[in-house]
Amino acid sequence: MPANKKPFNLSQFIAILFFSLYLTCVEKPNSNSNITVEEPTQQRDLAAIKKDGKLKALTVYSGTSYFLYRGKPMGYEYELLKRLAKYLDLELEIIVADDIDDLINMLNRGDGDILAHGLTITASRKASVSFSNYLYLTKQVLVQKKPDDWRTMHWHKLENSLVNDAIELLQDTVSVRNESAYKERIINLSEELGGKIYIKNLPGEMATDKIIKEVADGEIKYTIADNNIAKIMASYHPILDVDVPVSFSQRIGWATRKNSPELLKATNLWLEELKKDVDYNVIYNKYFKNKKDFRRRVKSDFYSLNKEEISPYDSLIKIHSEKIGWDWRLVASLIYQESRFDPNNSSWANAKGLMQIMPKTAKELGVTDRTDPKQSIRGGTSYLGQLSEYFEAVKDSTERKKFTMASYNCGLYHVKDAQKLAKKRGLNPKLWDDNVEDMILELSLPKNYNDPVVKYGYVRGIEPYNYVNQIFERYAHYKQFISE
Repeated sequence: MPANKKPFNLSQFIAILFFSLYLTCVEKPNSNSNITVEEPTQQRDLAAIKKDGKLKALTVYSGTSYFLYRGKPMGYEYELLKRLAKYLDLELEIIVADDIDDLINMLNRGDGDILAHGLTITASRKASVSFSNYLYLTKQVLVQKKPDDWRTMHWHKLENSLVNDAIELLQDTVSVRNESAYKERIINLSEELGGKIYIKNLPGEMATDKIIKEVADGEIKYTIADNNIAKIMASYHPILDVDVPVSFSQRIGWATRKNSPELLKATNLWLEELKKDVDYNVIYNKYFKNKKDFRRRVKSDFYSLNKEEISPYDSLIKIHSEKIGWDWRLVASLIYQESRFDPNNSSWANAKGLMQIMPKTAKELGVTDRTDPKQSIRGGTSYLGQLSEYFEAVKDSTERKKFTMASYNCGLYHVKDAQKLAKKRGLNPKLWDDNVEDMILELSLPKNYNDPVVKYGYVRGIEPYNYVNQIFERYAHYKQFISE
């Protein structure tokens, strides 16, 4: 045996092997491996977005960010996004993430331009995205359920039944989403307290308000949530205790890709202006402070997180929409535009009911009581079907529906005039978008409504123009929340 080679030592080998396995398997509390770091794979900054004309915003479906209530899309993020899109002079497209844990990757893949969901600004996330200036400050709190008989318990017994300090969580389990700031906080808290808090990973499909509800229902023992969300949920579920803080104040912001510095700059400029406006606090208070409105909304059947219902008239709308071959959600959007689902609604022009039928039209349709939902929906959808027949030459079904809706709003012959004007101007009379819709706007000007091809004169074109756009914009929201 050569002199420089030592004999093989089995005991040392086994010791080294076990030590290596230990280093590989031991949990590292400071590890940020739960946050996926992914570099942007698409270059799309503000100039490209402006050219496209559309701001694609990633958000989540929750009771504070984005939801549907009585036919109206609502939410803190949604209302702010509308203002940002207007500030940038862009159309807004909402893209809902099925898995909250995938939001950052969706952004970096180019599925959206801006991540508009309240994310805690952390060092690990900064490795993946660029954060906006903060929208608001909050802190994380423990969410736990009080005993079922908590209302009849003496105060000190109630206190003794609850966790009153984060240190009491040692050797217990807290349930949170895997790639969340809440999980990072528990890992750091374990290290700070010098002990072990076990983590149960929840799927990314679960929004924070859904997780909190499961605590209230006794399906989950503990979770962590931002204080503002926890408090608004506790107003509806008084059995929840949300008084134990587990963090100092933290900043909540939106995010852009690291290669979108101009969009980030524009977003921060907008945010700086917004914070000077009273709207900034009004919107925040509306979703995080107004406990009465929150309770009313959550109790409603027409709150999209409870049921897939838009209005009290969904069954009627479905029956009569099928007769004319229209998606019932599109008809529902039109009815909301007409009456906000108020059967007693009436206009200055004496249009009445859910579908705002005029007296002469009602007589032709056999509608004897315009305020009767059954008659109004039957008559209104029948009228839509009749109008659609005048546009048989328009082969694209979506375009034909737009012509039909514009006619429902301002009259068939005004739309026919706009088609004639479009043809004269070298535009396509069979396309509403960017063609006939532009001519309907032109019919509010004397030089156009006095044109020889125009037979029915002036029309306030902005009304049918907005009418069609707003119905289809709302329809896009309905399709997000309500299955066909």
